[in-house]
Amino acid sequence: MDSIDYKVNLDETIERLSALYNREAPDRVFAAFDVLGPALEHFRTEHPEGFCPYPDPGERIAFWDALLAERRPLEDDSVPSAYLSEFDQGLYGGLLGGDVQFMCHDNGWISSMVAPILSGWDAFDSLPGPEEVTACPWFERYLRQLEVFVRGAEGKFGVSHFILIDGLNFAFELVGATRTYEGLLLEPEMVRRAVALGFEINLRVQRTFFERAPRLREGTYSNMVQWVPGRVVSESVDPFHMTSVEYFEEWGRANIERMFSAFDGGVLHLHGNGRHLLEAVSTLPGLRAVFLGDDRGFPLAFDVLGDLRRRAEDLPFVVQTDFRSFTGKLDAGLLTGGVLYQVSGVPDIESANQTMGRVRKYRV
Repeated sequence: MDSIDYKVNLDETIERLSALYNREAPDRVFAAFDVLGPALEHFRTEHPEGFCPYPDPGERIAFWDALLAERRPLEDDSVPSAYLSEFDQGLYGGLLGGDVQFMCHDNGWISSMVAPILSGWDAFDSLPGPEEVTACPWFERYLRQLEVFVRGAEGKFGVSHFILIDGLNFAFELVGATRTYEGLLLEPEMVRRAVALGFEINLRVQRTFFERAPRLREGTYSNMVQWVPGRVVSESVDPFHMTSVEYFEEWGRANIERMFSAFDGGVLHLHGNGRHLLEAVSTLPGLRAVFLGDDRGFPLAFDVLGDLRRRAEDLPFVVQTDFRSFTGKLDAGLLTGGVLYQVSGVPDIESANQTMGRVRKYRV
C-alpha cells in the first residue's frame, strides 16, 4: 500500500520516521499529538471501565474509523492505525484453552487476559502443540477480526502489529508469574519447554498477521512507534522488569534475538521499573526503537530523558508527555534528540499543527 486517506502529510511523515528508526536523526525531534474528540468521548460513555464480553469486531472497527477520521487534519508524525487490543494478551492463552476475559479501558481499548491455564508444570504435556492451535476457536476469531479490520481500514488507515506474548510472558500464561519465577530455579527444563512452545505459537500468530494485514510502503503500522520500516514485531520484556539484568541475559535474550531474526527486527517497551534493562536491550540485534513507559512510583521518562539518552546514545526512543511540558522544553531548546514524543492534552488540531511547524525546524 502506498497511500492512506486519513493522513494528509504522509510523504513527509514516512521520510521523517524512516530517518528516526534508521538512526539518521539524532539531532531532530518528532511528535505525535493526541487531541481528544467525540469518538473517544462516546466510547467512554457507552463502555464504562471494567470487565465486558468479547465485542463485535464490526463495532470495534467502526470506533477506530471514527477516531482516526477525526485526526485526519493532523500534520504531525503520527500514522493512523487500528489496534487489535482484543487479542493483545488473551489470544495466546485462549489458543491453549484458557478462559479469556475482556476489559474496557478509557483509551478506547478492549483488552484481554487469561488466568493461569495449568495447575502446575506436571500438566504441561496436556497442552496442544503449535501445529494444533490454528484449529482452535480463538484462532478463528482472530482471523475473522483481522479480516474485518483489514476490510474496514482499506484505503483509509492501517492495522497495527500487536504484542508478542512469548518467553517468560508465555510461561506466565501457563502457570502464573510466581510459579514461573520459581521454575527458573526449581524447574528450569520445564521453563525452557514453555519458552520453546511459546516461540512456535507466537511465530504462527505473527506470520499470519503479516500475511493478511497490508503494510504501508514496506513498513509496519505500530501502536508503539507509529510506523517503522520492514516487517517488525512488538516484543515485551516485562517479566525481567522484576529481575536482575543477569536473568534477562540468561532467560530472555536468546528468545528475543531468535524472534527478531525471523522478521525484520522488533520494537519493545520498558516500564518505569524496567529501566535498569536499557543498556542490555539496546544491544539486541534488530532492535528498532524502545517505548519508555511511565508508572507510579518512578520518575517520568520525559523528566529523566537526558540520563536515559546517555545510557543508549543512538537508540530511538518513544516517550509520553503532556502538551504544556513538551512546549515548555521546546521553547527553551531543551528537548532531547532522536525521540518521538507522544503528546497528550493538546487543546485542538490547530494548536498541534502550529506546534508541529516548530518541531520540524528544531535541532538539538
